[in-house]
Amino acid sequence: MLVSVWRHGEAGPGTPDRERVLTPRGEADVDRGAEGFVARLQRSDLPSPGRVLYSRWRRTTQTARRIIAAMPGVASEAFDALVPGREAAAVDDALTGFLGRETHLLLVSHQPLVTELIDRWLGTQGEVPALVPGAYAVLEMPVVAAGCGSVVWWSAPPEYRV
Repeated sequence: MLVSVWRHGEAGPGTPDRERVLTPRGEADVDRGAEGFVARLQRSDLPSPGRVLYSRWRRTTQTARRIIAAMPGVASEAFDALVPGREAAAVDDALTGFLGRETHLLLVSHQPLVTELIDRWLGTQGEVPALVPGAYAVLEMPVVAAGCGSVVWWSAPPEYRV
């Protein structure tokens, strides 16, 4: 199974934190990232996500909607295991119901959870660089468990690339 892990786009300041919205730059980064994501999947002959799971917080919901706009027809749902404060190991358990049903899941969440998930699934124990806003990683995973993933590719908005 493929699992794509996205960090929400750049968000502006605000209170409460769960209501912060994407900035225009955040929107543009996500739109550009989603277009590139779809194109890369097609060039690589990889399946598009069958489902997008996202945190209920506003900036992740906005990010997920922008990604979904580039992939008409993909199913989506808010997923409580992806809200801030959740543990990476708990996400493994929450995703087990999708094993065998999906060939590609796309997750949209927050820092530090997105980086913790990638680090956990790669088994790299703190070696993964933090995902910047609007960045994502695509992993190949035979099962959703610690140390069972490998990177297919990684992408970040242009202003963050070195």
